[in-house]
Amino acid sequence: MRYLKGPVPASFCIAFVLGCLGLASGQQTPTTPPGINYEKVALLKWYPAIQTGATFTTGAGANGIAFDGANMWVANSSSNTVTKLRASDGALLGSFDVGGEPWSLAFDGTSMWVGTYYGGLVKLRASDGAVLGNFSTGNPLALAFDGANIWAANGFGNTVTKLRASDGTTLGTYTVGSHPWGLAFDGANIWVAAWVSNTLTKLRASDGANLGTYITGSEPDAVAFDGSNIWVTLYGASGVTKFRTSDGAPLATYATGPCPDAIAFDGASMWIANYGGSGNTVTKLRAVDGINQGTFQVGKGAVGAAFDGADIWVTNVSDGTVSKL
Repeated sequence: MRYLKGPVPASFCIAFVLGCLGLASGQQTPTTPPGINYEKVALLKWYPAIQTGATFTTGAGANGIAFDGANMWVANSSSNTVTKLRASDGALLGSFDVGGEPWSLAFDGTSMWVGTYYGGLVKLRASDGAVLGNFSTGNPLALAFDGANIWAANGFGNTVTKLRASDGTTLGTYTVGSHPWGLAFDGANIWVAAWVSNTLTKLRASDGANLGTYITGSEPDAVAFDGSNIWVTLYGASGVTKFRTSDGAPLATYATGPCPDAIAFDGASMWIANYGGSGNTVTKLRAVDGINQGTFQVGKGAVGAAFDGADIWVTNVSDGTVSKL
């Protein structure tokens, strides 16, 4: 069989499949089950996991979002619930009451941790959403998992709490900048963005030792690790700064949409959810050099972002939905 170079036309794919099914020109059409769309078959569009551009309803105030390896979890701050959606097709698998205005989420490999606006963490069993425990912290507006422990940024103070994921035991509380709102783990260290003090703090994950504090732009918010560098959204500056993990040196700052409120890495690009302005866009930047690869429409009030291994999901706080890109 000869190989085709370049993109294969849809008409060729359709003709090929029809030929295989005995429907080539001049042949009699056999009886087929109703509902089969041969064009969709030829273009692989029956497979739900590759369908994007969809929007799914969650609870009111869709905010934090996390992926558990198969499903997307959304913290609904205005309805005190957490929604579980199947990542392949967005099917609703459950809605679980947690109280306290759920804000942030982190998955530890077995359980989903929920940080609430009014203080405290709720641990849910990922398989069925059963509550496994409630644990006291400050106001955990951002969460991160380091492979063994959950880190909670106490958004209305100046501390970060470390809890053992297996049983929720508090292992330490560490001072950072004022109003920490963003967390990320780089494989060895926890990075904390502090909204009011405009700082980024690097903590050694093993013992919480402060390894450095670095000045950012205005109102640093969400944090993400790209495998080499740390990225911090600047809510007050409509941009995102890339920092070298070894020494915290700022490498570059790139423009985003207004009020960037969340960031996710897909293995090659950074996706930034822009809450400000119309509040319904996501900016895609190439991680290696920050080149803008596009701006995409989502729902209203984009505030959360997560990658499921194939697609980017964005929570839309103003209309209680989540968009799949």
